[in-house]
Amino acid sequence: MPSTPPAGGPPPGDMDPEDFRRQGHRLVDWIADYLAHAERYPVLAQVAPGDIRNALPRQAPEQGEPFDAIFADFERVLVPGLTHWNHPGFFAYFAITGSGPGVLAEFLSAALNQQAMLWRTSPAATELEEVALGWLRRLMGLPDTFEGVIYDTASVSTMHALIAAREVAVPQVRQRGLAGRADLPRLRVYCSEQTHSSIDKAVIAIGLGHDSLRKIPCDGHFRMRPDALRDAIAEDRAAGWQPMAVVATVGTTSTTSVDPVPAIADICEAERLWLHVDAAYAGVAAILPDHREVLAGADRADSLVVNPHKWLFTPFDLSAFFCRRMDIVRAAFALTPEYLKTTDAATVRNLMDTGVQLGRRFRALKLWMILRYFGADGIRVRLAEHIRLAQLFAGWVDADSDFERLAPVPFSVVCFRVKPAGRALSEADLEALNARILDEVNRTGEIFISHTRLDGRYALRLAVGHLRTTETHVRRAWALTREKAGI
Repeated sequence: MPSTPPAGGPPPGDMDPEDFRRQGHRLVDWIADYLAHAERYPVLAQVAPGDIRNALPRQAPEQGEPFDAIFADFERVLVPGLTHWNHPGFFAYFAITGSGPGVLAEFLSAALNQQAMLWRTSPAATELEEVALGWLRRLMGLPDTFEGVIYDTASVSTMHALIAAREVAVPQVRQRGLAGRADLPRLRVYCSEQTHSSIDKAVIAIGLGHDSLRKIPCDGHFRMRPDALRDAIAEDRAAGWQPMAVVATVGTTSTTSVDPVPAIADICEAERLWLHVDAAYAGVAAILPDHREVLAGADRADSLVVNPHKWLFTPFDLSAFFCRRMDIVRAAFALTPEYLKTTDAATVRNLMDTGVQLGRRFRALKLWMILRYFGADGIRVRLAEHIRLAQLFAGWVDADSDFERLAPVPFSVVCFRVKPAGRALSEADLEALNARILDEVNRTGEIFISHTRLDGRYALRLAVGHLRTTETHVRRAWALTREKAGI
């Protein structure tokens, strides 16, 4: 048990190595059992707001406590308040997996405690990031002209892309900023109506203002319309705006639709605009030979993001940002105070130069281990199975007259709703019905699905993506939905 050393004695140290070994073995056993049997827990936490907070002391303990007591409270207080993203019945948002090799890599990363701001502060972390991202880039069919760097999430990756676009569009923006400049017109960023909300946050965060984001109408399959984009750019130029960047999406959040990137790239090249491709979810589908075309035209983009923590079995968080013009990113961010200057700066890659943050975790270790453990063929087999399961579910929806599918299913997400045959229900009534079904299905604890809104219609949304999800789980999701709908 931790204790305070006597006056004049040695300073307190870390956990005793033998205690660490014992507790470490215990934790590995717990994690292995958890990963193998996550279904014993309700997938959606069954607690009320405040339950966790009220079960814990308001103050930190004055004296250290034994790890046995700490772990007991973890199991007693925290586990009931967990929503289990590693549950095979997790079908909400984008289902993700903290895979075994990824978990072990996180364990190693925490122990090694690398801080990869400079090459010299961790040559291995710096160079492994380049290697692992090179493997991923080639698996997806992107050219080697794209340099990669790891951030935490796609939101941060996209913000960095727009900062690079701003660096190109605005003279001396790094020194002079944006405020109070008579020489600078209002800047404009374009995305579709289905683009992720991180684009909205990015334009706000980098000082453009939310009014600078223009959302382009979509076609009947929820894809950006290139003709509407072209017209919007012409209209904005005539009104005195300065177009700066376009964000195209490969796998939109609600429907996983794919914007027509080749046509959008044509427009961006003609208009000299930065093109960023948000492929956070669906980009890895390009690893499959029969889905290679999902990244068609992406080789012409200036930047692209894909999140291995979404559909590549990587424990959260890891976002892979690829850029053909990383020199622009470095021009926007590189800043070296005296205490970080090194004699090898001209010959090495310092990761701190590629973004806002100085400190960088050893995230590349888990991506490298996952790619090695599963192999390209193993990844393809698993992704293909997820797509098959989604198509199976979509087929059940299409064949049932009491259900309606509301969007195409290009990958592993199905958007649908209950629409009872022979009953004339208003949109408000249909929304109330489906919202009730969503709540009742999720309260079973067996599965967890989410919702979205498409063309004003409330839609249930089932996303397949967990390594341990099988056809049995998908069939149970269908049966539960029908049961709660009274069908």
